[in-house]
Amino acid sequence: MTEFHQAAAAVYLASGIAALLGIVLPSERIARASLYGLVVGAVLQGIAFATLHRAAAPPALTDWVSVGALVAWMAVVVMVFFAWRMRLTTLAAVVGFVAFLFVFASLLKDPSTSVAVAGEAGAWPHAHVLLASAGISLLGVAGLAGIFYLIEHRRLKSKRALKRRVPGPSLEALDRVGVASLAAGFPLLTLGLATGMMWQRSENGVLFAGGPTRSGPSWPGSSTQASFSCASAGNRVHARGPPPRWRGSSS
Repeated sequence: MTEFHQAAAAVYLASGIAALLGIVLPSERIARASLYGLVVGAVLQGIAFATLHRAAAPPALTDWVSVGALVAWMAVVVMVFFAWRMRLTTLAAVVGFVAFLFVFASLLKDPSTSVAVAGEAGAWPHAHVLLASAGISLLGVAGLAGIFYLIEHRRLKSKRALKRRVPGPSLEALDRVGVASLAAGFPLLTLGLATGMMWQRSENGVLFAGGPTRSGPSWPGSSTQASFSCASAGNRVHARGPPPRWRGSSS
């Protein structure tokens, strides 16, 4: 399992370096190779997750480092999907460095510090971690698309010519990625918050809890932070509004 994580981290790092070379040189072939590297890294990390149950000391569900690696893996999968659907090769390859950092951090963690989760909660802990991780990864992709949108919009307004053989993502493509990520990520994060509340109720008899619990150490105000994140995402969805092609359709 550790070997697959190590290989995935190495491939993610190589993919990020290849992406930078593809932009600087520039070379469309190298940029596309970095995307293939993300695919290989995601497959290796997926195999590592599938074999977690064979580890001598599996990571706890409350371990932020391991959850961060899961979020990074989901973000890679989402970005690879968008890259092939919307030709966002350069944007998708940027997540290689972030994925490398999270996977590398999970390899540095001492397995002996993991705390097993009590089995009284049933499937709620796993549902909470999977749904919340998927929601956070999609919102992270939306944030990344928003950053690139602002950069490209400012470049176009300043009328600066940029000669490059590797085309950057268009404003329309970035907008579509942001809308799709928000539309999918907000419901998943909401479901993750709901299943987390059920997890707390099964373990401790309350819907909200912070600090140490019977299932292991937690972080202060975790439920409040999760609720704030969900509310912030909902506010962003409301502020973003429907896509331009939907506006005025009722008139």
